[in-house]
Amino acid sequence: MSDPITIMIVDDHEMVRKGAIGYLAAQTDLVVVAEASRGEDAVELAREHIPDVVLMDLVMPGMDGVEATRKVKDVSPRTQIIVLTSYHQDEHIFPALKAGAISYLLKDVKARELVEAIHRAARGEATLHPRVAARVIKQFSGEQPVQDNLFTSLTEREFEVLSLIARGYPNQKIADELVISIGTVKGHVSNILSKLHLADRTQAAVYAWREGIVRGD
Repeated sequence: MSDPITIMIVDDHEMVRKGAIGYLAAQTDLVVVAEASRGEDAVELAREHIPDVVLMDLVMPGMDGVEATRKVKDVSPRTQIIVLTSYHQDEHIFPALKAGAISYLLKDVKARELVEAIHRAARGEATLHPRVAARVIKQFSGEQPVQDNLFTSLTEREFEVLSLIARGYPNQKIADELVISIGTVKGHVSNILSKLHLADRTQAAVYAWREGIVRGD
């Protein structure tokens, strides 16, 4: 039997947190390991617990959910973040996805759909609320200005991992080089492929050379 999926819930409304915890606790393969009402606390708790999945509200006092998403991904790259919010405007959707959220759901989501989204996130698969999916499709289907290079969304650590991938380093050698665990390396690799919309390490290496992230002697 596989280990349960560990979850952290981040929302400044206590009733929302307690309601989600109550429902998720009834699922035998899910366990809530932490909860936070502020983005700053979420970052520290993510560092401590390294949860598999975070349910992240966007509008909170102090550090908002977008910044908290970015910083949680920095301290725990393997953690997948599901935005769970009432807001579906472009100014909320795209910054959250760019910050590293894998999924974006609205708070009218059915409980079973939320559970399924958590399982999908733990497998590295995205889930978008239909309204959000429509906004994303509209954004990328029409005529858009030329986008900045996608690698600008990578963190400094992800740049380091990508450059080593481009030089042919396997995960273990990357872990040794950067003095991090192989699990953390795998998390970084997954984030890199997701952010750059690439299928595998070979494509990542080609991308790195083509964009000049690494250069030959």
